[in-house]
Amino acid sequence: MTRHAHRVASTLLLILAAALPLRLAGQVIPSPEDYFGHEMGADRQLVRWDRLVEYYQLIGERSDRVDVRTVGESTLGKPFLVIFVSSPENLANLDAIQAMNRTLQDPRGVSEAEIERAVADGKAIVVQSYGLHSTEVAPSQASAEILYQMATRTDRDMMRILDETVAIQIPMFNPDGNHIVTDWYNRWVGTEYEGSRPPELYHHYIGHDNNRDAFMQNTVESQYGAEILFREWTPQAYIDHHQMGAYGARIFLPPYAEPIRPEADPLVWREMAWYGAHMAYGLEEAGREGVVNAAIYSGWGHFGFHWITPFHNIAGMLTESASASLATPLFVHPEQLTGSRQLPEYEAQTTFPSPWEGGWWTVRDMVINIRIATFMALDVAAKNRDMVLRNAVLKAQRQTQRGLDGETKAYVIPAEQHDPLTAQKMIDKLMGQGITVEQASSDFVHEGRVYGAGTYLVSTAQPKRGVIRWLLGRTFYPQNSYTRRPDGSPIRPYDMSGDVLAEFMGVDVVPVSSNVETALSVVTSRPHPQGAVERGSEGYHISGSLNDAFRAVNMLWDRGVTVHRFVQDHGPHKAGDFWVPDAPDGVVAEVASETGVPFGAMNVDAGAEFAPEATRLRVGMYQRYYGGNMDEGWTRLLLEQFDFPYTTIMDADVLGGDLSEDFDVIILPSDNMEAMLGRSEEDASDTPPDYRSGFGDDGAAALEAFVEAGGTLVTFAGAGDLAIEKFGLDVRNIVAGVPNTEFWAHGSTLRVDVNTDHPLAWGMPEKGLVVFFGASQVYEVTRSSDGEGSHRVASYIDRDILQSGQLDGEDLIANRAAMLSVAHGEGRVVLIGFRTQHRAQTHGTYKFLFNALVGY
Repeated sequence: MTRHAHRVASTLLLILAAALPLRLAGQVIPSPEDYFGHEMGADRQLVRWDRLVEYYQLIGERSDRVDVRTVGESTLGKPFLVIFVSSPENLANLDAIQAMNRTLQDPRGVSEAEIERAVADGKAIVVQSYGLHSTEVAPSQASAEILYQMATRTDRDMMRILDETVAIQIPMFNPDGNHIVTDWYNRWVGTEYEGSRPPELYHHYIGHDNNRDAFMQNTVESQYGAEILFREWTPQAYIDHHQMGAYGARIFLPPYAEPIRPEADPLVWREMAWYGAHMAYGLEEAGREGVVNAAIYSGWGHFGFHWITPFHNIAGMLTESASASLATPLFVHPEQLTGSRQLPEYEAQTTFPSPWEGGWWTVRDMVINIRIATFMALDVAAKNRDMVLRNAVLKAQRQTQRGLDGETKAYVIPAEQHDPLTAQKMIDKLMGQGITVEQASSDFVHEGRVYGAGTYLVSTAQPKRGVIRWLLGRTFYPQNSYTRRPDGSPIRPYDMSGDVLAEFMGVDVVPVSSNVETALSVVTSRPHPQGAVERGSEGYHISGSLNDAFRAVNMLWDRGVTVHRFVQDHGPHKAGDFWVPDAPDGVVAEVASETGVPFGAMNVDAGAEFAPEATRLRVGMYQRYYGGNMDEGWTRLLLEQFDFPYTTIMDADVLGGDLSEDFDVIILPSDNMEAMLGRSEEDASDTPPDYRSGFGDDGAAALEAFVEAGGTLVTFAGAGDLAIEKFGLDVRNIVAGVPNTEFWAHGSTLRVDVNTDHPLAWGMPEKGLVVFFGASQVYEVTRSSDGEGSHRVASYIDRDILQSGQLDGEDLIANRAAMLSVAHGEGRVVLIGFRTQHRAQTHGTYKFLFNALVGY
């Protein structure tokens, strides 16, 4: 039989398999169409997660090829599934296959014979995930059809896949969002608002940013994904299936466009091209038009799952299908079709040989494309299992050798830190990546610096060298024709210019160029520090340099304990430290154990002059509709992580009365001023009236009245415009309207001087790093610089401002305010020109917010 004839025969078998339910062990596995009453991706039909779970569990019960596991609950309590699909023999031997895979992915200390056995008997591990972004509805629907075919097909291609691979499905990366979107869509089908976007974030906290959380793992969903990808399985390939805009190519496939982020093994990039070409080949073979490779999405992206995995030696990939209007078909006129990055015109090119000519586009179209891409990726891994596994070993060995040979031998995390508990959290994040971390048991000296016992070391001579380099090492965004236009203007990075965990968290990390000679032991359990407790004659002292001091104080307040705060230095105690005169022993022990915060002995009666009683301020935070505001969601998550109580304020609350009766502090997360004030009727016409958001000029006046009556308004980044413009503050954002040829710092970490004498900066180091992103602002006082009533809290340093990322126009912001406190009436506006809580990642600047939420 010729290759083409075999393909045709396989296609016929596929059709028959889809049409006839297979009887296994005496039980019928119904097709999705039989089970749900329509094919997956049918017009105006979305299957909700609870029904999909029932279907997956049914398949798991009736198929010996499928192992459905509930690994936990989502943020809002829905089941989170991971599904293993392979031959019955492989599933019965899954523990042994997992052990062999660990050998292949980290062959350090393993004999050549053991490696050969793992290659001979191991299986290619391929993880694919669906449904991360919930308004991208097709992937979650496609996963049901994919699982059905894997459970029922008996053609040669499928049997090879089952024999040679273990396919791991994450069929719904965001179960809560599927419920939100499906319920919203069904509510409005058949009305003028059909296909409109839900009013709230489709992840309870972080919405679309849920694929920016792979390296911090703030959400439980990210933690489940990381457990599979970084620690338990570390597959040879990973594909995350998404959707993109409607008016370009029909599906994007690997490899990524330029620029790439270097420091991964070259084979990873070749593998992405290899998998992507095979996927594209299958789609072209099936007559699917509009398939593009190596365009649109650059290889330097955020450190979400598909962009961080290449540095784990995984071929980490992305597919992006063109969207419709949720589940409603969309007609695309030919003249609406446009090009993109590395697809300059919507015309045929070598990576885009068959442009789609326009017409009706449906979710069913997307489901077909995603299904083909899913199986073609598995097909290439199955056909080349031996090479895939051998190259897994090769990548790991070469990255380890690069660490041995490279300039940076290790990163040392000194025991002496400004905030040692945050340093421990960083160690936890590194271990969450599956990185090997070691610890010194005694003091040592290296390259002229003394390090204390308990110092951590992360050697670069390990397979995950690439992850280590980008999370701990200073980073510069590439400057070339892929990142600059011919006139020199910058091309915006896909997301961040750098994702340096150590810089975000404010942890001192030292790169060293020679091997550390001291006794080291591998850290085998993730840190959970227990705070020491020592009662003094006057109670307990808590250091204000610890972020977790605020959580400890909140927990004490929850238990009715009185807390004082130092407002000036007094003996060994610093302004910003906390004093607990008395508390039950059990409460102190519980809080110290839960937070890791040490309760030191307080032996001096500070009195009200030095340490008045601290008060818990009443905090409100503005939330709007139109899809929600991710910065608001991240801030909610952060406040809950540190046990700050808060109240969500909607438009009606802003407009409903005297805000000062209910709140002491109101937070405006970073947002566009027009989004807060409200869209025009025309712009909001596709949104149901009850979900049109905005408090207008009356709301701005209510917020100003709140401040004038003595309240504190805290604004992040772009939200500062509202206070500056509507309150008439004598402040100007000096980077507003400046062309990007004159100033550019998107997604970078910049150096600041911190005025630690100001109460908003208590507990901070004098030198700090802030993340400059998107709508970040830089301030000057317009009438009398730093005059009465306006106080700088943080300022950009005078030169060499860039720590990581990219910066043009340094002179414009040198010595200018990054954060201001501006008196207004009896209250104040705290203008934080950056996102001080950026994605719940920037631990190093949390205290700028936390200090505003504690009174005295």
